[in-house]
Amino acid sequence: MDLNSDAPAASPDHEASAPRALEALVRHAEQAGASDIHIQQAGSEARVSFRLDGVLTAIETLANPLAERLLGRIKFLARLKTYQDTLPQDGRIDKGELGVDHDVRVATYPTITGEKIVLRLFQRGEAPTLEQLEMPAAAGAEIEGFLRRNAGLMLLTGPAGSGKTTTIYACLRKIAAAGGRHVITIEDPAEQVIPGIMQTEVSEARGLTFAKAARHLLRQDPQVLVIGEIRDDETANLAVRASLTGHLVIATLHAGSCKGVFERLLVMVPDRYAAVSSVDLIVNQRLARRQCPACRGRRCAACLNTGYRGRIPLVEWFSLNDELRRQIRAQGPEAVVPNYTLKMAQAEAIQRGLSDTAECDRVAGF
Repeated sequence: MDLNSDAPAASPDHEASAPRALEALVRHAEQAGASDIHIQQAGSEARVSFRLDGVLTAIETLANPLAERLLGRIKFLARLKTYQDTLPQDGRIDKGELGVDHDVRVATYPTITGEKIVLRLFQRGEAPTLEQLEMPAAAGAEIEGFLRRNAGLMLLTGPAGSGKTTTIYACLRKIAAAGGRHVITIEDPAEQVIPGIMQTEVSEARGLTFAKAARHLLRQDPQVLVIGEIRDDETANLAVRASLTGHLVIATLHAGSCKGVFERLLVMVPDRYAAVSSVDLIVNQRLARRQCPACRGRRCAACLNTGYRGRIPLVEWFSLNDELRRQIRAQGPEAVVPNYTLKMAQAEAIQRGLSDTAECDRVAGF
């Protein structure tokens, strides 16, 4: 795709080139499977990159005349101040205004080389099922076993962009398909709509935090409570208490490992006995790029010459029983030894030809 072909010198209608260029850019990103479009001004040009499977990939450069009109068009559609380039702005573009398949979130920010705009493409399709996530069979079985329980706490962990929210939505689909339970979520924001689930969003601007939402929503008689992220001590204590009083709780907690979850949780929850008693399952995951099925990693047009297309989860998990809980109370996080480790997940993914050593090492930090 060459957006510069629509530059002013090639068209008598200079302003019309920006709408066409923006639509072409978003369509190209959709066809490539990109999650974000980055446009960074740098002197006499602007660099365009796509975030493909979690990795920023350079696509092309735009001459400044077209780039400036393109940024202006984006701001206009997102209902931002088109003249403002010294302060950050946030907005949204409805897919109908662009004639594309995704709604677009817009974030601008001033930099020393010019304005930077990031376009996030919102996927509003159906959330994948647990089976479609392609987790190791044993990991899927552990999660499904937890979802059949009436009470308990499952904590998902991993860095930003490791697929935790996608796993939660897959769990919600499983619970909704079974039916018969009142399920409430607390999200920031709600990225998918799951029929049959009561989904809510926090709002820091209105003072509706995760903790405040959880306190009030527990009075709504949920059987399953999903907390998008445990960010503070109050939310952690509410999650622990809810799981010990007859609720099935699913939440995310930022940590680097199964052991790291307990290192954080035992600091956030003063009642050590309750904290350890509440947890039934920890799932720690990463997302590794899948070798492109069209070229098997040799690079082709289908994968924009990256060698990868799509992602697979690398998952480790730690399932607790009474004996392990006794050990953790006595020894602390040092007693946490995953049932299945990220190194084991990496070896399985490579053996199955789904990814390669370099990519797995990159995402797992080995």
